Amino acid sequence: MSATLHLTEQLISRASLTPEDAGCQALITARLAPLGFVCETIVSGPDDFRVTNLWAKFTGTAGAASPTLVFAGHTDVVPTGPLAQWTTPPFSPSHRDGLLYGRGAADMKSSIAAMVVATEEFLAAHPQPALSIAFLITSDEEGPSKDGTLVVCNQLKARGEKLDYCIVGEPTSVDQLGDMIKNGRRGTLSGKLSVKGIQGHIAYPHLAKNPVHLFAPALAELVATQWDKGNEFFQPTSWQVSNVHGGTGASNVIPGELVVDFNFRFSTESTADSLKQRLEAVLSKHGLDYTLQWTLGGEPFLTTPGELVQAVRGAIAAENGLQTELSTTGGTSDGRFIAKICPQLIELGPINASIHKINEHVLVSSLDPLKNIYKGVLERLSAA
Repeated sequence: MSATLHLTEQLISRASLTPEDAGCQALITARLAPLGFVCETIVSGPDDFRVTNLWAKFTGTAGAASPTLVFAGHTDVVPTGPLAQWTTPPFSPSHRDGLLYGRGAADMKSSIAAMVVATEEFLAAHPQPALSIAFLITSDEEGPSKDGTLVVCNQLKARGEKLDYCIVGEPTSVDQLGDMIKNGRRGTLSGKLSVKGIQGHIAYPHLAKNPVHLFAPALAELVATQWDKGNEFFQPTSWQVSNVHGGTGASNVIPGELVVDFNFRFSTESTADSLKQRLEAVLSKHGLDYTLQWTLGGEPFLTTPGELVQAVRGAIAAENGLQTELSTTGGTSDGRFIAKICPQLIELGPINASIHKINEHVLVSSLDPLKNIYKGVLERLSAA
């Protein structure tokens, strides 16, 4: 059994449901500390939601002048769903038809294992590199994400820690390992809109004010709005309604309030403030009596092609001959926090088709190639 596969199975065996780490980070620390990493556990969150974070760093021969590559990821996993629907227990790694099954197999315990083994092999071959290497691992990525990577990044910023490159191990591949990497992510901005009306009997509409009818023209205008055109790396900003609720449940009552939940996934061509202003201008234009609560989940970020993208592309091409595609599609990741203190960040991991699903799995044959790609990036950046 390869070292990458063995460590992946060890991590899967730990039932690390958010915010539990279940000993995963202790296992990682036990592998990194003998290599010369200084490992620090940072615990955060309230007593009923304690989050475990690991910051581990190996300092290169040039000391503070050594550029730093951070491997980032999460040990927590999403809930399993109905256990009866799993062919084998989700925290008992199993093999069928060349696939390794288990919760977290693809998202993202295989990536973490590949990062650790790649680092071991790299330092064995290059015991005194000019490159510094760090690991930023959290148990709060699949949850609220308030006490995980965000907390660590704030502490690193306060310390003046300099980060140059980061690889987040999110599962980004589509059909083949390395066919797609993420060099950015869209921002996410959610809103809860309450449109006020006057409740009344449906047979006497002149004595009431129907908020559904009042909002309808504004809704049509918002749906038709082009928020921006996107750019070379980003799709146009999208506005989507996720929930609409009004009424008492009775068919003969005009509701007194309409509640609408919506979300922007926005490109770097827009800002959260500009989107807020434009949407509220439409609501005011239609004379609505409303209240609105905003939640900014994350700003968009982008890494334009540079040393890191070049190193990753070169490592992928050397391993499997693919010319990888740069993409900013998909949901959010912890990259949104790290990008604020690290100028070059990409996401690279295994095929993502089974993530969060029943019978999550990863190709066994892709584990060592993923490790080789991470190792190849280390070699290219250390030689730069």
